Amino acid sequence: MSTKKILLIVGGCFLGLVLLFAGSMLFAKLLFSDKDKGFVSGPGIGLVEVKGMIADSSEPIRQLRHFAKKDSVKAVVLRIDSPGGVVGPSQEIYEEVRKLAARKKVVVSMGSLAASGGYYIAAPASVIYANPGTITASIGVLIKFSNLEGLFGKLGGSSTTIKTGSFKDAGAPDRPLSPEERAMFQSLIDSTHEQFVKAVAEGRKLPVDEVRKIADGRVLSGEQAKALKLVDKLGNLPDAVEEAGRLAGISGEPSIILPPKKKVDFFEMLAEGAEGKFNGVLNKAAVGRGLQVTYE
Repeated sequence: MSTKKILLIVGGCFLGLVLLFAGSMLFAKLLFSDKDKGFVSGPGIGLVEVKGMIADSSEPIRQLRHFAKKDSVKAVVLRIDSPGGVVGPSQEIYEEVRKLAARKKVVVSMGSLAASGGYYIAAPASVIYANPGTITASIGVLIKFSNLEGLFGKLGGSSTTIKTGSFKDAGAPDRPLSPEERAMFQSLIDSTHEQFVKAVAEGRKLPVDEVRKIADGRVLSGEQAKALKLVDKLGNLPDAVEEAGRLAGISGEPSIILPPKKKVDFFEMLAEGAEGKFNGVLNKAAVGRGLQVTYE
């Protein structure tokens, strides 16, 4: 086969790959376009869902901000079905809900579970709905440590730590906490707990002392939470949507507007995959030391 034919074949294959890649990118752009699913020409109610453990705030924040900018979205229903999660992301979502509620009505609909961090993000809403049997509240903070010193001894293992400060390896699993370390972590927990209490008091417009009385980690049913003013009304998701429409001044049954899907950037996905693996290693190391402070 001549060199010219080889070059033509190679060039054709390369051109084919380029066209295939371009077609894939175009298809992905069309598939994950920024159009609202279920979007209607008239006014409607935006729906944002938070399900499962709260470990990352980026997607709920993206959706809340999207609806904040949409003039056609007159109010937002925040559907929560979560046992709580990490402190930082819960606080970030709380802040975004608070800012949106200052511009548009935000109605929370609690599913089977909206406890701890799940309740935290609901607190600043305009109105909170829960089912009578919804498990909610659990206003508290915890941090867990594992002491594997006995296990290491039985296995004949040992470890050596070189550190820059007396607290740098606090919570290490190969030894118990010292009194000073326990006091440090208790101070951390107390500070984070007080933030939770103040956030609930501000969001629910309740006296701080009143919230503090029930901020001992207790779980409540939706019915109990309503009696304690942590929830406004008892009802399901359709009730919350109807309430949002009424507050927004929409006559008749309001239309539901779902948030747009997140656009896919393949290069970003590759970068996030690498970053995720790196962060996974760091998280495992942190969890090994018990340094994950959570609203649970």
